[in-house]
Amino acid sequence: MQEFRPTRFQILPPVIKNLLIINILVFIAQNTIDTKYNLHLENLFALHTWQSEMFKPWQLVTHMFMHGGLDHIFANMFALWMFGSILEGLWGSKRFLIFYIACGLGAAFFHLSVLHFENQTLVNQFNSAESYDALQRFIDGHLKGLSYDGQLIYTKETAYQIVQLKLNEATLGASGAVFGCLAAFGYLFPNTLLYIYFFIPLKAKWFVLLYAAFELTMAVRNSAGDNVAHVAHLGGAVVGFALVYFWNKTNRRKFY
Repeated sequence: MQEFRPTRFQILPPVIKNLLIINILVFIAQNTIDTKYNLHLENLFALHTWQSEMFKPWQLVTHMFMHGGLDHIFANMFALWMFGSILEGLWGSKRFLIFYIACGLGAAFFHLSVLHFENQTLVNQFNSAESYDALQRFIDGHLKGLSYDGQLIYTKETAYQIVQLKLNEATLGASGAVFGCLAAFGYLFPNTLLYIYFFIPLKAKWFVLLYAAFELTMAVRNSAGDNVAHVAHLGGAVVGFALVYFWNKTNRRKFY
C-alpha cells in the first residue's frame, strides 16, 4: 500500500474510542483525586525504573494511560485517533489492541534498559564521591532538572537524596504506543500526505524518518532538564515497525 484509501474506515472505532475514554478518565482522576485526597497516583501507576523501590510490574501497562498535562494528553490522543483509527479499521479491533499494547510495552522496556545503565553510572559516581570537591561536582552536576526542596549542603546525605530523587523519577504517557502507530502508518501508507501544522504537506515516510531522527538526536544529547522520554518514543516506533513488517511479510490476513 502506498496511499491511504478509506474502505470500512470509522471515525471512532471501538478500541480507539475506549482508549480515549480511559485516558481522559485517568487524567481527570490524576487532577482531582490526587489534589483532593493526596493519593499520589503517579507513584503507584506511572513507570519507575526497576532499581527504584516504587517500581511495580503493573506500571509497564498503567503508565500508558497517564499524562502530565493538557498539552501532553491532547497531543497523544489526537495522534492516536488520527493514525490508530486507520490501523484499527484496516486490521480489526483485536489485532490493533494487541499491536498498541505491544508497542507500549516495547517502549517501556527500551526506556527501562537505558535508565538502568544511566542509574548504575549515577550510583557508581555517588559511591566514588568521597571528598568535598567530588561531592560538590556530583551534586551540581545532577541537581539540574530535579525538584530538590532540601537545604543545599554538600554532604553525602544530600548526594544520597539526589540519587533517590533520580531513581524515583516517574515516566508516564501513551507516546511510545502512539509512535508505534505512527511508524506502522508510515510503513503501510508511505506516500500519504500529512499536513504539518495543518498546511505544510509532507509524505508520511519522510515525516516518520525525520521525526525518528529528531528523537534519536535528542536522546543522544540527553540535555539536562529535558523530561521527554525520547528512547521510549524510539522503542515504540521500532516495535511498531517490526510488528507491521513481520505481519505484512507473512501476509497474515487474520491475527488471533
